[in-house]
Amino acid sequence: MKKYKPYIITFAAAFLTALLGGIVTYVNMGRYEDLIKPPLSPPGYLFPIVWTILYALMAYGAGRIYSITGTIRTPALYLYGVQLLFNFGWSLLYFGFGAYLAAFIWLLILWAMVAAMIVLFYRTDRKAGLLQIPYLLWLSFAAYLNLAIYLINFT
Repeated sequence: MKKYKPYIITFAAAFLTALLGGIVTYVNMGRYEDLIKPPLSPPGYLFPIVWTILYALMAYGAGRIYSITGTIRTPALYLYGVQLLFNFGWSLLYFGFGAYLAAFIWLLILWAMVAAMIVLFYRTDRKAGLLQIPYLLWLSFAAYLNLAIYLINFT
């Protein structure tokens, strides 16, 4: 059981974030559905599929870091936790409050955190760092969607 503890903790943190963000998103989906979407907007059913995969990759990578003994893992795990909070915060801003410009700025901060997390993970465990790259790529795409929706609908 001790061998699996890091993964249980990191997966629980990731999927608690996903659950809370999913609730905020689901409850407020009507407002999002009414917005004009930019080119390349994926269909709604794709988002939970992609996010489930991304949260699993995040959690597995963080579990690998957590499994390493010593203080080298501490900054990476701290950043993992903080970026999860920021991830949920984006859902609140975007879906909960409809604050699309604020959500975009928040997303840029989240993007920088994830980029830093990738560096810390990579320095500690190469595979753990590489597993985070799809997350950063998706956040880049999400930033495009977020900004485009703001510009199309509110400027």
